[in-house]
Amino acid sequence: MLDPSIKEFFDQRKEAWLKKNISADMASDQVAEVELACANSFSLAEWLPNAAKRAGQISISTHPCTFSHPSARKNKNGYVSSVIANVASEADGYLRSGNVKAAPDALGNAAALDVYKFLNLTLKDGVTLLEHIQVDSPAAKLLLDIPTATYQELKEGFLAMANSADGEIITSSKIKQVYFPVDEGYHQLSILTNSGLVFELRQRIDNIRFGEEVKAKREFKKSNQYSEQGYSEIYDITTIGYGGTKPQNISVLNNQNGGKAHLLSSVPPALKIREVRFPVRDFFDESLNYWVFKDLFNDLHEVMKIELGGNISRQKLLTAIENRIKALVLKIMDAVYLLREASIEQYRESSGLPAAQVVWLCADKAGEREASDLWLDEIIHDIARWLNNGYGKALGDKQILLGNEEFAEIKKLIGQWVAENKEFLR
Repeated sequence: MLDPSIKEFFDQRKEAWLKKNISADMASDQVAEVELACANSFSLAEWLPNAAKRAGQISISTHPCTFSHPSARKNKNGYVSSVIANVASEADGYLRSGNVKAAPDALGNAAALDVYKFLNLTLKDGVTLLEHIQVDSPAAKLLLDIPTATYQELKEGFLAMANSADGEIITSSKIKQVYFPVDEGYHQLSILTNSGLVFELRQRIDNIRFGEEVKAKREFKKSNQYSEQGYSEIYDITTIGYGGTKPQNISVLNNQNGGKAHLLSSVPPALKIREVRFPVRDFFDESLNYWVFKDLFNDLHEVMKIELGGNISRQKLLTAIENRIKALVLKIMDAVYLLREASIEQYRESSGLPAAQVVWLCADKAGEREASDLWLDEIIHDIARWLNNGYGKALGDKQILLGNEEFAEIKKLIGQWVAENKEFLR
């Protein structure tokens, strides 16, 4: 009894042959004659010897030379040797020959394509017919046991398709070659394409993009319906063509895929430009620029130069100074709000920021800011210190020298204002 895949192989060819050779105006006896001829042509006794003779017209190759150049198949020295890479699979994390179960490719006469398909049929045990023949399995011996040819004749004929070069290995000048440094010299390498990987990639991409499940989920999205499972999209795919209008001149797999393969984007990742950099040691030193505050420091300086007298009372002057300091603190808080948003991605526990600044600047510390004021005194002190230093740097020789008393007064003003408006620093 034939394996289901082998039976299906012959049934399909019989059906195609009959469809081509039977016309509607044929008499019943003519139809019967054609059907008998079809049965004979596709019987194992007749088809297998014929296929074994034609098998050598195609050479199986995991790395066809024609992907480098369509005319690389033959040169003055003869046919370029077929390369069959038998590489064991290993869990080494590499995308390479052996680690991907890809269909074998082949080069040669398209008239023998049916033999290639026949030998690559996967039987119900999960092993290809070619592999069965290579190891002389009972299934292979049973299939090739026919009266019109010996098992050995059929085996040698079929294995001619999978034989690598015997004796001299022939390459082509049209294949890309490199000199790879080895010890004190160089080793010449011919760069070949693993076509099985190329078209396995295409198949997987097409399944992701055009599979029936994906189509159904896209319809759900289009009609705004709920689905428990999502689907993936792959963007920036480039399609490359091999062989132009004659993909069959490149390889069997290339012809089966219409000469088209997919390339995934390999451009460097688009890095997000950080307009705000979260500090790692001290907010005031790393995130604030004195010169950005220069206009506000100048305003404060102009108010501090005003002398008491006339309509200018001490209370009015203190209020004006307090307003200028508030403006400086609010501008500092503009930077704080930006950093809180940036902290979500940029803050690391290994940061060298003081503990009070971590609570003040990190978005995920909002609860601590609300629950306690322990961090607040340190922040107020640091703000007062920075404003004192900033005023001196911004005004230079024009500054009014501020001593400890003025520093304490600035700190007191900030503390009073914060006590009445805690939400600004929180």
